[in-house]
Amino acid sequence: MFVKSIMIPKFNCFMIQHDDNLKNALLKLEEHHIDGLPVLNGEEYAGVVTKYRIYHNFFLSGKEKEDFLENTLVKDIATYQDKYLEGGEILEKTLFELKDFPLLAVVDTNKKFLGIVTRFDVMAQFQSAFGVNQRGVRIAFTSVETEGRIARLAEIAHHFHEHIISLVTFDETDKLVRRIVLKVEKKDNIDKFIKKLEEHGFRILDIHEDE
Repeated sequence: MFVKSIMIPKFNCFMIQHDDNLKNALLKLEEHHIDGLPVLNGEEYAGVVTKYRIYHNFFLSGKEKEDFLENTLVKDIATYQDKYLEGGEILEKTLFELKDFPLLAVVDTNKKFLGIVTRFDVMAQFQSAFGVNQRGVRIAFTSVETEGRIARLAEIAHHFHEHIISLVTFDETDKLVRRIVLKVEKKDNIDKFIKKLEEHGFRILDIHEDE
């Protein structure tokens, strides 16, 4: 999945201009219950301003709160001017960038602001990949890393008419073994399905029913 598939487009974003003051920025952040705002210079992306940056700079300023907020411009404390996306990036890679930051801007080749990707939206996609919000049976197992193993798994699931909610594979624990987490709908034949997996060399590590 690509970044552009979960991007919040500009017309749905809350933004602020770089020459606005921090008082207005903080009002927007609090009004909309968000942690960060993309900063624009006209239509061009110019960074991000966050609640944390506002409060951090206020404590360092030694000024009265109202004086600091009214007389400090957004561009004076904006950050992430050189960190942004262009929409074609793979979604998984954004998770590390967003681990400690609320959002990343998406821009075109001229740095024209197109929208944002938020940490919340990225995490929601990972939850969806794992089927977190759907009830079912989660089966963790290992498989020998040979060609056709996922195809064999699909054949077994098809034979038992299993509805696969999610299928996630992890990096191999050694050179020959891969870990897999499969989530399926709960059915009366789940025990037979698991037995068939074991007969085909899939080693079951854990079985958990999600309520």
